[in-house]
Amino acid sequence: MKKTKLGEFEELVLLTVIVLEEEAYGVEIKKELETRLNQTLSVGSIQSALKRMEQKGFLTSEFGEATNKRGGKRKRIYSATSYAHKVLNEIKEIREALWKSIPQPKYSLQGI
Repeated sequence: MKKTKLGEFEELVLLTVIVLEEEAYGVEIKKELETRLNQTLSVGSIQSALKRMEQKGFLTSEFGEATNKRGGKRKRIYSATSYAHKVLNEIKEIREALWKSIPQPKYSLQGI
């Protein structure tokens, strides 16, 4: 598969899907991200990111069981692919290497 870029927001959504495991569906992904980012997100932004990543091969999805709580509607549950895990590990390694390469400041950061 060709190397596909992953945007910052997509990366956060993808990591959230992995964290939530079998609870990785739209509303729960939104709630988890809002809690971690301490900001309000639109359902549309989450759904767009999920759709893009499914098209890029980072995610798969399937419908869960219909529940009375959801008025008989089924949840679309997302799962990260092995390709997604590979790309996330590559991103993590690149970020860690860059952070380690930052020169130490020649001045004190105390008081900032």
